Amino acid sequence: MARLAGTSEAVVSYVLNNGPRNVAPHTRERVLRAIDELGYRPNVVARSLRTNRTHTIGLVVPDNANPFFAELAREIEDVAFAHGLTLLLGNAMDDDEREAAYVRTLIDRQVDGLILIPAHGPRTWRSQLAASGVPCIVLDRALDDTPASHLLLDNEDGAHQATRHLLSHGRRRIGCVAGPEDIHPTVDRVAGWARALTEAGLDPSAMPLAHGPFGRRQGYLSGRALLAAEDRPTALFVTSDEQAIGVMRAAAELGLTVPGDVALCSFDGIAASSYTVPALTTMRQPIEDLGRRAVELLAAKIGDPASGGRRVVLTATLIKRGSCGCPDPVGGVDDV
Repeated sequence: MARLAGTSEAVVSYVLNNGPRNVAPHTRERVLRAIDELGYRPNVVARSLRTNRTHTIGLVVPDNANPFFAELAREIEDVAFAHGLTLLLGNAMDDDEREAAYVRTLIDRQVDGLILIPAHGPRTWRSQLAASGVPCIVLDRALDDTPASHLLLDNEDGAHQATRHLLSHGRRRIGCVAGPEDIHPTVDRVAGWARALTEAGLDPSAMPLAHGPFGRRQGYLSGRALLAAEDRPTALFVTSDEQAIGVMRAAAELGLTVPGDVALCSFDGIAASSYTVPALTTMRQPIEDLGRRAVELLAAKIGDPASGGRRVVLTATLIKRGSCGCPDPVGGVDDV
């Protein structure tokens, strides 16, 4: 290859490894043409053994059928690709054993780092992760006993904003369709809902509250139960857009209008939230920023494994649309 490019083997190595020395543009072009002509492909395994880097990272999500996790995974993959990293995805499907198996497999494959969005089980993988020394970012969940950096959202503040917005529309009986009881996003979102009600002089314990998985089916079931009651709420804070879509189906079946009979404000800001009728008012999570910061935090941790864990907290943004009583934008276009 060096002979065909008319240069030294060292220069070819600099081009293949993107350093450590710079190569003049015209010389680099000759080397690249020679690589293409010879059909050369570097031995990635050999390089990994030499550098102790695989240039791969792992991502484990609770359920990639959930649009929020799917959109977040896509963003993480896009940023990782721009950093020259290959992403390996594990879908836990909300199963503790499957989640632990993926963490073990990714460690065994010697990924350079892991991004974990844990499900709500016992997390039996924690001791193995700690023993492996693999750099790790925990996203969307607070696990204080896990040796990792955390990238979180201020869920309580987001829920507080959402409930205050419903109160601003004159709604006083505001219920909550919430996610699973034993995970931080749910706990914090319910706390934000309750705090806003308390500040308004209302008793949260007197308001209807239903817990269940973050999904359309459970949103439908919870919504149907709350809205069919004699003392039904006039508004609902719903802890995910997916649940809110199910609630809207339940309201329609019961002959209730949104927002006339029941106003809705949800959480996440997935793409589908723009296309319900009316479009969902929602607390949008900064998915692009979450994806970028997750990869950047992990890359920094990979570069300096001895550095301590960091805790970064981002905020959600209220997107005002028709489901709460605000003007419904044409085509569901966001109105911040």
